[in-house]
Amino acid sequence: MEEKVSRKQKSDIYILGIESSCDETAAAVVKNGRQILSNVISSQIALHTLYGGVVPEIASRKHIEKINQVIEKALLDAGCSLEDLDAVAVTYGPGLVGALLVGVAEAKAICYARDIPLVGVHHIEGHISANYIEHQELQPPFLCLVASGGHSHLVRVEDYGVYEIIGMTHDDAAGEAFDKVARAIGLGYPGGPKVDALAKEGDAEAIPFPRGKIEGAPYDFSFSGLKSAVLNYINQCHMKGVEPNRADIAASFQQAVIDVLVERTMLAAHNYHIDKVAIAGGVAANSSLQRAMQQSCEEQGKIFFHPSPIFCTDNAAMIGVAGYYEYIKGTRHGLDLNAVPNLKIGQR
Repeated sequence: MEEKVSRKQKSDIYILGIESSCDETAAAVVKNGRQILSNVISSQIALHTLYGGVVPEIASRKHIEKINQVIEKALLDAGCSLEDLDAVAVTYGPGLVGALLVGVAEAKAICYARDIPLVGVHHIEGHISANYIEHQELQPPFLCLVASGGHSHLVRVEDYGVYEIIGMTHDDAAGEAFDKVARAIGLGYPGGPKVDALAKEGDAEAIPFPRGKIEGAPYDFSFSGLKSAVLNYINQCHMKGVEPNRADIAASFQQAVIDVLVERTMLAAHNYHIDKVAIAGGVAANSSLQRAMQQSCEEQGKIFFHPSPIFCTDNAAMIGVAGYYEYIKGTRHGLDLNAVPNLKIGQR
């Protein structure tokens, strides 16, 4: 790369980001919070596809195998070494405890050896921060919809590292619902991209699947009823001796999810008087969701932001970005930092 740490100015801050919360082993070098010098991801998708989903023990073992290689590649791509780093930022929750422990242990070892600060990062805060990478103009406050395999949150980003959850799922996360429906119609794992692709061949209005609402919680989500409705529809087709139209099921299911996500997000943006709306997480890579959110924002005079697909799925660049803003605020963690699989957003 053209940018080399040998040209590093004293005012520059270089953060090594490490991410291992699920089934991606990732490392990245981030300069001054917004410039990504490297972003290396070792994915385990092909391995876990054999089992129809992530197997925690296998994920942990694969992280151990790959993490040193991934970090070495990230440093090489960035043209720097461990001696050039100002701090290490690492995901310490939420996620799979065994997987998290691999990244946390690695980060602590580097920080101990180099005597540099350790900054623990919340995985969801990392996803939110992914929006800063390609949108240099984006600054808080803004509203962010975080939709992934394990999370569905509406978050008001009041400042860098300052968050208020104003909506969340009561059961299945949006990405989890995608995975379950994908298995039900024989698409396999990972479900989100496969449903998105098949939905393009179907009729989104063919099947009137429900849009779940939570009484007294206008910004919250519920997708378990929708998932059950899809399974019931498939069973009814089989009982009648009718072959279900998989493309129509995928399109109608996806539209139901998108309608709920967009409606809740735009309602919150309107009621909280927020003019900047962002999305993040694996489901944010869904092309139909991006189009629907863009259209709604244009209709309501909001500015819409979303990361590229590579920054929607788990990656270390977003952890390095989030870690940078925590670092300049003075956040530091000791070598007793532990993995917290159920870490709450905003918790330190």
